[in-house]
Amino acid sequence: MSAENTRSEARYRLIGSTASPYALKLRALLRYRRIPFDWVIMTKALRKATEHLRPNLIPVLQYPDGTFRGETTALAYDLESRHRERSVIPQDKAVAFVCDLLEDLADEWAVKPLFLYRWWDPEDQAYVSRWAGEEWSVSEAATGSAEEIEQFRQRQISRMVILGATAENRPLLEASYLRTLAAFEPHIGMNNYLFGSRPSLADFAWFGQLSEMATDPTPMRIMRANAPFTDHWVRRLDDASGVEGEWYPREQALGGMAEALLKIAGELYLPFLAANAEAFREGVERLEINVWGLTYALAPFKYQVKCLQQLRDKFAGLDAEAKSALHPVLERTGCWRRLIAS
Repeated sequence: MSAENTRSEARYRLIGSTASPYALKLRALLRYRRIPFDWVIMTKALRKATEHLRPNLIPVLQYPDGTFRGETTALAYDLESRHRERSVIPQDKAVAFVCDLLEDLADEWAVKPLFLYRWWDPEDQAYVSRWAGEEWSVSEAATGSAEEIEQFRQRQISRMVILGATAENRPLLEASYLRTLAAFEPHIGMNNYLFGSRPSLADFAWFGQLSEMATDPTPMRIMRANAPFTDHWVRRLDDASGVEGEWYPREQALGGMAEALLKIAGELYLPFLAANAEAFREGVERLEINVWGLTYALAPFKYQVKCLQQLRDKFAGLDAEAKSALHPVLERTGCWRRLIAS
């Protein structure tokens, strides 16, 4: 047996929690790619074994050689280099860039309304803290005890200001959730994903966030009332191992659902990243933007300075033909000028 076959048949171990959108993102991706793995809930013992990772976040992927690695985007690309079948990166470089941008939008922005809904209303707090607190097992209290669940609830609530889930920002976060649902709902179908009849890395990132909102009480009710097809699409994508499909031609891939989400990126997410980077560079303690007539304000966050620079670097690395192909849709959606700024 060749070394390549030995590696491809070895099993990974995905350590996470069903309360983590990023763990669900990677679990669904592994299922779709038919990469052998075991799903393991994070325990206190596993937290100790993985405490050397930076950042020390869920999920963690243990490789067949026993090493642990984190950060879902980096993991997805590393898996692309190790396993060739059923890639989640579109072959067209222009489309692949949009895939990266929309994945980042999901990972870095969609989590904000998710966090708001989870910890704003007592009903959602009670629902999420009961099972998430037990699974995450981060306190010294007995696993699943009332004390641990309450400690988890209080810890998450204390993070709301840091993540911008405040009364001031609530209208914009709720509006962004509704606009996201409106971007998905007209375009999805039984075998219709962002860039083809097969799912991409960006689809799995959105699945991770939306799958949690399809479960938590308040956003679930909003989704079922406003986007029932999206609700069904999310539940199917949890295990797409049986899906066989193709990438759309470039023109089709850059329209429809992708363009609708790019509009949110151009109007909301990229302006936020740019304002965050400027505030961090100038040492400002509070940034504020106004989008759709609504305000959003919080302290600048260093990691998201990196997010903007990575997107700009990826865009700068495209060849002239790919940039030319992207120009119309990026210009229409307001993304272009944010991506070429230095």
